[in-house]
Amino acid sequence: MRFERTEPFKADYQRLSEDEREKFRTAARAFNAACDHFVETKDPSSWPGNLRVKAVASAPGIFEMTWNFSGPDGRATWEWVTVIDTDGRHWPAVRWRRLGAHRIFREP
Repeated sequence: MRFERTEPFKADYQRLSEDEREKFRTAARAFNAACDHFVETKDPSSWPGNLRVKAVASAPGIFEMTWNFSGPDGRATWEWVTVIDTDGRHWPAVRWRRLGAHRIFREP
């Protein structure tokens, strides 16, 4: 799955501990595989239950993914976008927006 990262996401990532970064990277691998499956099938059951992928109620078009439950709380917000490669082909992609605890929902 292709992806982009917003500047707030990059800053959020830098604030994570190395352990939190590793937990996010592990979850992101499973998330990417599920994204590929979802794009191919449009099947909402593509999302692994342990990632709790769902829409953010207060932000149309923005979704959340939970990557850690055991503390500290780990969540990421994202949206679907389209990227264009050098050959002019359009591809679905994920734009990672925010990363961290519940505070990210103030500005998802």
